[in-house]
This record gives sequence, structure tokens and C-alpha cells, in this order.
Amino acid sequence: MGLVPGRRSIGARRNPDSVDAILDAAEAVLVEAGYSGFSIEAVARRARAGKPTIYRWWPSKAALLFDVYQRLKRVDYPDTGNLEDDLVGFLKSLFSHWRETSSGSIFRSLIAEAQSDATVAAVLAEYTKGRHAHTGQMIERAKARGEVAADVDSTLVADLVASFAWTHLLTNRLDEDETTLRKAVGYLLKGIEADDAGSVDAAAVRRRRRRVIGRTAR
Repeated sequence: MGLVPGRRSIGARRNPDSVDAILDAAEAVLVEAGYSGFSIEAVARRARAGKPTIYRWWPSKAALLFDVYQRLKRVDYPDTGNLEDDLVGFLKSLFSHWRETSSGSIFRSLIAEAQSDATVAAVLAEYTKGRHAHTGQMIERAKARGEVAADVDSTLVADLVASFAWTHLLTNRLDEDETTLRKAVGYLLKGIEADDAGSVDAAAVRRRRRRVIGRTAR
């Protein structure tokens, strides 16, 4: 991405063309220099934009990079009528996106930086609220279908799914096959499914265990 013609600051109100030029420049600088070499100064030079304008629209480097990340993000949130298929489809799409675009590198850098920078950590926490809401919708739909117990905390389940995904991103294991993803989702669902969603035999086993534990306690 080359330099764009000079542009003057247009104040607090965002100009779409200027925003696009700055985000393009930010992505290019990140790809070329990495997170450690990324700076607002470098973005301003590449976009031919004023630093005050960039800081007016993005109060920190992290805020700018999250906007770059969100603009690049193309992830499916399936609605197949089955929670297992929804979650497996989501993870497949997310892993593919992280693996095949610069988004994985951007997000990995932001997560790492959040460990030592409170500003980045705050931006990351705010970002995850919106992302978890999307995953939480899958859980809520499953509740309505009777797949999931009514008292399950959808946000907590979304956290568990995100934890699995983030661990694989940070350890560069984004090439997991569908069988592995389905196994991971299966382990999660066994812990949150409604009692009547499992087999009769499985329910009977759980009842026997409770009786045995009760007799042992006495």
C-alpha cells in the first residue's frame, strides 16, 4: 500500500476517506514492522495525516489497531438449529480467518501487550464484551430449543469458547481439524446440556452416582 496524497485535518468529525487511508496505513505498518515497530508516527507518515487527527479519533495505538482488526474480521456465526454445529462452524471460521489473514498476528500482539499495558487491557476487555455477545446468542438460541439448561450463563460459556480459541491463537495451533474442534465442543456441551437432552442411560448413571455419594457421606 503506497502513500496517499496529502490531506488536511478535518477536526473531530471523521471523514470516511481519511479513516480508510489511516486504517490502510496502520495495517501496512503493522505487517511490515510488527507490533513492536508500530507507531502512530509511522502511520501518520504513511497516510499523510496529522498525528493530532489520528489521536483525536483513536486515543491510543491499541484503539487504532482494534479498529484495524475489526475491519478485517470476517467470521461466521452459524445458525444451523444445532448448538454443536453452530460452535464448530464458528471455530472453523475463526481459526481460518486468523490463519489466512493478518488478523491473527494483530490479535495475538494485542493480547500479549494487554498483559503489561493497562490501556490495551481495557480496550481488549471492552472488545470482548461485543464478541462474546455474538457467541452468547448461539447459547440463547439453544436454550430456546431446549438443548441447553435454562439457568446456564451464556456469557460464561462464551468465555470458555473464547479461552479455547485464544489458547490456540497464542500457541499457533490454528490448523486443528474438524474432528478435534468437534471433540472440544462436545466436552463443553456435556457439561451444560439439559438433563433430558442426554440419553436415559447417562441420566441413570448420574442418579446412581449421587446415591452412592450420599451413602458414603452417611
